[in-house]
Amino acid sequence: MIEVTELRKNHGTFAAVRGVSFRVGEGEIFALLGRNGAGKTTTVEVLAGFQRPDGG
Repeated sequence: MIEVTELRKNHGTFAAVRGVSFRVGEGEIFALLGRNGAGKTTTVEVLAGFQRPDGG
């Protein structure tokens, strides 16, 4: 299971991720959708441990 609460990540003064929250239960399929620059890659990189969150 994955639970994310109010995830925040900044790159300098740019807020790449602003307060993202979601929960994925065991056996569920989850899609993270959004336009270019929405913070999808940054969110996944934080969850995978490649970047450190600034909050959440």
